[in-house]
Amino acid sequence: MNDFGKVLVPGARGHLIGIGGVSMSPLAEVLTGMGLQINGSDIFENDNVANLRARGIRVAIGHCAENISGDLDFVVRTAAVHDDNPEVVAARALGIPVFERTQAWGAIMRDYKNALCISGTHGKTTTTSMSTHILMAAQMDPTVMIGGTLPLLKAGHRVGCGDTIVMESCEYCNSFLNFYPTIAVILDIEADHLDFFKDLEDVQTSFRKFASLVPETGVIIANMDDENTMTALAPLGRELMTFGLTDQADVWAKNIVQLGTQSDFDIMYRGELFTHVQLHVPGLHNVKNALAATAAAICLGCEPLAVSYGLAAFNGAGRRFEFKGKFNGADVYDDYAHHPGELKVLLDAVERIGYKRTIVVFQPHTYSRTKALMDDFVEQLRRPMITVLAEIYAAREQNTLGISSKDIAAQIPNSMYFDSFAEIVKTLRWTAAPGDIILTVGAGDVYKIGEQLLSDK
Repeated sequence: MNDFGKVLVPGARGHLIGIGGVSMSPLAEVLTGMGLQINGSDIFENDNVANLRARGIRVAIGHCAENISGDLDFVVRTAAVHDDNPEVVAARALGIPVFERTQAWGAIMRDYKNALCISGTHGKTTTTSMSTHILMAAQMDPTVMIGGTLPLLKAGHRVGCGDTIVMESCEYCNSFLNFYPTIAVILDIEADHLDFFKDLEDVQTSFRKFASLVPETGVIIANMDDENTMTALAPLGRELMTFGLTDQADVWAKNIVQLGTQSDFDIMYRGELFTHVQLHVPGLHNVKNALAATAAAICLGCEPLAVSYGLAAFNGAGRRFEFKGKFNGADVYDDYAHHPGELKVLLDAVERIGYKRTIVVFQPHTYSRTKALMDDFVEQLRRPMITVLAEIYAAREQNTLGISSKDIAAQIPNSMYFDSFAEIVKTLRWTAAPGDIILTVGAGDVYKIGEQLLSDK
C-alpha cells in the first residue's frame, strides 16, 4: 500500500516516527486538524515535542516496538528512519502500512488548487520564506511548510484556509518525487547528497523527474543563470518560466544597488517593469531568490505591490545569515551553509559588507559530503581571515571513511581545529574584536557556539 490518501480520513489513527522534527511536527498538527488521531515518538525532547504535547498529542521519547499498537491505521517516518528501526519493524510485523513523510505531504497537497513546490540544491528555505511573505501580503492565506523557522510565522509552518500550499521540496532520497506540484521552482543544481546520488548527472535526473510532475496546465520556473539546471530540464521539451540576472530571463533584476546588507533593484517581467524591491538580506544570491519568489507570485496572480511589501518585510529565515548578537564589538551571525557552493555565496555577500575581519567557525556536515567535496571546502575556507574547524557532524552516518575536520584544517593557513565546542568558545572570547564578523556555519549544532559565546558576555 503506497497511497497515503486512502488513510487520510477523519478518525484514522497514525503514529509519526521522529515527530519532533521540523517537518514532522507540523505534519502532526495538520493531520490532527484534519480530524485524524495522531501520536508519535522522537529520540530527544525539544520545543516541538513540548508544543505537540500542549496540543494533546502524545509523544514517547525513544524508538521502541512497544510504541506501535495494533489499532494503528498507518505509520509515517522521516528519511532518516531506516528499515531496521524497531518501530518500522514492529509496524510491518503487524501489517500496518509505513509511509514516508513526503508521501503524507504529497497526499495533503492534492487537496489544494495551487501547490507551489520550491526546490534546488541551495536557497530553498530562503525562497520558500520569501514566497510566504509575498502570499501573506497578498492575503492569500496559504498553508506553508518551511525547513526552518520564519519569524513572520514564529514557526516553520502555517496552516491556512486558502487554496494555495507552499512546500520546501528536498531532493534527498528523491523525496520530492512524492509531491504533486502545480508550480515547481528549481533554484539551482549541484552535486550534493552523494551518499545517495551517484554523481551530478544522477542529481540532475532527479530534478528532471520532479519537474515532469508538473501538469501541462502548470508552470516550471527555472534559474536561467544555472547551467546545470537548464541542462537538466532541456530533455523535457517544456516551455519554462525563467529568472536570472540578465534580460534574457522572463523575470530579471535591473538597476541593482547593494549597500551593506541591503539590495535595491527593479524587477522586470517580459520586458516591462513589474515592481521595485528593497531587500534587507545581503548578496546577489538573495536577489536571485527574490526573483524566483516573484516569478512564482506572478504565476499565482499576485499584484506587484504585494511582491514589494512582502519582500521588503523579509529579514531572513532562521539560520540563514541570522544575526545573533554582539560580542566584544564583533557581530555574531549564524548560517546553515553546509556545501561549498553555499559557503561561496555566503562569503561573497559578507565581503561586500566591509567588516575588518571575517572569522568563520565551520562544522562540516556528514563524512561522505566532506570527503567528496574536500577540495572545494578547502578553497572556500581559505578565504576568511580566520577559520575555525569543529569536528564533522555525523548526522545519519558512521565514520567509515576515517575522515576528520583536522584534514581540512591541515590544508588551510590561519586555521584552527578543536574537538570541543568549549575550546572554540574560549578561543573566540580572546579573538573577537570590534569590526569583526563571527559566522557560525553548518547544518548541525554549530549554532550553539555563538549562543554560548553571547551568553558569556
